Amino acid sequence: MSSTFSATDWEAIYAPYDQSTYQAVLALLKPQDIVLDIGAGDLQFSRRMAQMTSKVYAVEVNAVVMQQGLDSSAARTDNLIPILADARTLDFPIGISVGVLLMRHCTHFRYYSAKLRLAGASRLITNARWHMDVEEVNLQTEGTVFNNTSMGWYACSCGATGFKIDAVEQWSSEMDQVTHEVRDCPQCRQN
Repeated sequence: MSSTFSATDWEAIYAPYDQSTYQAVLALLKPQDIVLDIGAGDLQFSRRMAQMTSKVYAVEVNAVVMQQGLDSSAARTDNLIPILADARTLDFPIGISVGVLLMRHCTHFRYYSAKLRLAGASRLITNARWHMDVEEVNLQTEGTVFNNTSMGWYACSCGATGFKIDAVEQWSSEMDQVTHEVRDCPQCRQN
């Protein structure tokens, strides 16, 4: 018998990442950062971030997983604030500087980005848009309107990514090195 999961079901499943993913996130954090960790799971990675930043708010929807993290023998960290809540409905704390969203299967990227901006965050460290490597998204830029960009790779504020096609003779290998930050992409218009 097979089970069918909705995208929201997948977002609620705790799935830890490999050390290289965590290291990529840690390399982008600054000592003065106030972090909002969306989908904090068992708090192990939140604790690591708290050791090198000013404060970490760790949001997790799964009470069992969070309790395992709270019960673990790991050293307590005064600047780690666990929050048992659904990040989609939680009012984010004001004054955060960066959001961390490690969730390759995330379908609420646009929503989380908007909420982070409202809470004062200027950056989002995530693997949700490309579903692979970690990137740092500047939340202070709106991006260029999709129709005004040239041929090449794009990443939209809604979370969609892709390659904007034009005449083949316009392609150059340099286009593979640049990603255009856009808004109002074709996927935006479909939703």
